[in-house]
Amino acid sequence: MSEPSSNKTGLPEPAWIRLIRVASCRSDAGTFVERDGKELGVFVLGPGQVFVIDNACPHAGGNLSAGDVAEGVVTCPWHQWQFDLSTGVCTDSAAARVQKYPARIRDEWVEIQTSHPCN
Repeated sequence: MSEPSSNKTGLPEPAWIRLIRVASCRSDAGTFVERDGKELGVFVLGPGQVFVIDNACPHAGGNLSAGDVAEGVVTCPWHQWQFDLSTGVCTDSAAARVQKYPARIRDEWVEIQTSHPCN
């Protein structure tokens, strides 16, 4: 795990946490990962393009990492709710969303900042 660095406010930045090796992720699809009791969907859609969201659909708890992915949108396999992976927002209603986390690929690992969600 990397050490926190300081930001413009002088407060430490949340640390990046190694989540899963890129080689263990399904390409252009979701991969389920559990980390510290949190269920996440990891989506590696191309070289350097990674998204991490909460895995449970807010509608009925469907497994989003098992959903179909097309053009940066994941479709819940239970009731076909769709979520933009870049924002976590439902494509049909901005009121419905899943938590999205800052994510990056570093040294062949997907890393996230869990204490700094994007939405």
